[in-house]
Amino acid sequence: MARRLRIGLTGGIASGKSTVAGRFRELGIPVIDADQSSRAVVAPGQPGLKAVVAKFGEGVLTADGELDRRALRQLIFADPQKRRGLEEILHPLIRADMDQRAMQAMGPYVILEIPLLVEAGGRDRVDRVLVVDADEATQLQRLMERDGESLEGARAILAAQANRAIRLKAADDVLENSGSVSELRQAVDRLHQRYLQLAAAMPP
Repeated sequence: MARRLRIGLTGGIASGKSTVAGRFRELGIPVIDADQSSRAVVAPGQPGLKAVVAKFGEGVLTADGELDRRALRQLIFADPQKRRGLEEILHPLIRADMDQRAMQAMGPYVILEIPLLVEAGGRDRVDRVLVVDADEATQLQRLMERDGESLEGARAILAAQANRAIRLKAADDVLENSGSVSELRQAVDRLHQRYLQLAAAMPP
């Protein structure tokens, strides 16, 4: 089977990634979601969950044996060493799960939706990096409206992510999301045509 074009979709929080991913799906393009894979690898019975419990203890489990995400978040939030330990367990498993899903997906090319693509150094996993970009003021407004965050809380969330300039520097393609949803969807449609051309030109 010929290797297909892989597009890494990323962007800051509240930048419009979900809208972009949704439009690609409507166009018949498989979107492999890192968040979906991150849940799959720690489902009950999975080796990922056993490894997390072995490292962090039974306190990260709910009463019915599922991962207690809130408890785990609180455990690693203020401890960079513990956070790195969790990443060492989960990142290879998430990557393998996404690769497997990408191999099985049908379509002319495939989108890998990875919110922390730039932060996690995942450039080698994709052929092109697509960044959905919105200015900080727009992100802050969306976070406060969508998630009910305070201005201070929204700023803290943005500060924890990759610098916007660094993300843009890593981009091969940029979708500016400063206008309407309709404009963003139309921009995806134009990019889709470009990706179809690139996919057709991929070596066998």
